Amino acid sequence: MLLGAAAASMVVVSVLGLLAPALDEGGPGSVLGGLAIGVLFLAAARALLRRHDARGGRIRPDSQRRAVLVVLVLFVHSLPEGFAIGSAWASGTEGLGLFVLLAIAVQNIPEGTVTAIPLSIAGAGRAKQVAAAVGTSLPQPVGAVIAFLMVEQIEALLPVSFAFAAGAMLSLVVVDVAPEAWRGGGRTRASAGAIVGGALMVASALVLDVS
Repeated sequence: MLLGAAAASMVVVSVLGLLAPALDEGGPGSVLGGLAIGVLFLAAARALLRRHDARGGRIRPDSQRRAVLVVLVLFVHSLPEGFAIGSAWASGTEGLGLFVLLAIAVQNIPEGTVTAIPLSIAGAGRAKQVAAAVGTSLPQPVGAVIAFLMVEQIEALLPVSFAFAAGAMLSLVVVDVAPEAWRGGGRTRASAGAIVGGALMVASALVLDVS
């Protein structure tokens, strides 16, 4: 059920929180290019993780590998969100910076839960889950400062960076999270979790108008 909720939440974040703004800011070509780069990034990360395990002579359980990939993808996707915050503050439009900041801050709450779910399944303690959930958002202030200081250059990269994060996240859902959630006899619970998780993310997106 929790993995189903995580899968649906990540899909909603990818579509409404990343792809929609990317299409608003750039053309289909840059968005498709960013998506492709994101998919390749996740494939490379998965291959490197397996190669690292093979060199170390260890067999990492699938749940642990999945947890590492989820943390990595959410960490990477926080950087373009930081770009959006910095660009909004630098735009000079009254209230826009604060609105974007609050919208992303609220969105970080369910994203933190999505980070913690695979870690919990992999056997990580609560302290590690909290540390990972907080740590995945650390790129946001860095990206915000960079975008504020280099707003014109960063705004040109926003469509590609948003699409890149969406591609990595959607690839993770399709290849790792969703198949595990719907495996075996837990399909009904996974579907129920997906409905609840997806509905909550859609509702928050509509309320905050993050798209």
